Amino acid sequence: MTAPSFAEVVDILHEIAPLELAADSDNVGVLLQPRAKPGRVQRVLLTIDLTPAVAAEAIAARADLVVAYHPPIFRPLKRIAVDGGVQEALLRLAGAGIAVHSPHTALDAAPSGLGDWLAERMLGGTVPKELRPCGDGEFGRVVEMAQAIPFATLLQRCKRAFGVRSLQVARPARAPGKVRTIAVAAGSGGSILRGVRADVWVTGELSHHDALAAVAAGTAVVLAGHSNTERGFLKVLQRRLREPFAGELDVRIARTDRDPFTTV
Repeated sequence: MTAPSFAEVVDILHEIAPLELAADSDNVGVLLQPRAKPGRVQRVLLTIDLTPAVAAEAIAARADLVVAYHPPIFRPLKRIAVDGGVQEALLRLAGAGIAVHSPHTALDAAPSGLGDWLAERMLGGTVPKELRPCGDGEFGRVVEMAQAIPFATLLQRCKRAFGVRSLQVARPARAPGKVRTIAVAAGSGGSILRGVRADVWVTGELSHHDALAAVAAGTAVVLAGHSNTERGFLKVLQRRLREPFAGELDVRIARTDRDPFTTV
């Protein structure tokens, strides 16, 4: 068996998350290419965040490519230094000849991407009455269910979907016990969900004032932690990236990638 070329793997990544769907302000695609003519790709490491620990894991695993959901290069860099953070991780990978690709908001908006996956997690196997995109770039989703479910049921679904034991919840004083419309957005959902009418917003994090505005408009808010709403999709991405290459591509999920917050 012959490992796929770098270009072939990147083409599949672009099929999964077309770059034209990304936010105008985002920085997606190949962000680090240490070789002028990249060769074959035998191993890919998937992560939400590129940290020095993830870079060390990629080097130890002899990965050829890291797919980091969050772009490690987002704002223009004025200098590059060993900083104990993202720049150090990039330097380590560049020295080891490992490329970096980031799909970010392109993956949020893509059909069968992160936005759709989040919506499906809220359904719990039930059939939606309606599923529609929301936000300027259609990065979020609004689910309208055929039958309302108890708010407590939704909370349990969120905990299972995001692998968390606790959630932050804000509810209107006269919130109904059941919900029918749920708006979801990965990560920091304020700019996507702002102004969206729904019984509940589910996202990773939200500003204090966006939460107050939602509650004042009669919408409950459920927060699971920024990267917790994203990390579960890596298993889906792993499968979808493997499939076209019939076992010729080793795709792994980084063990060292984790949310920086813990519950105490």
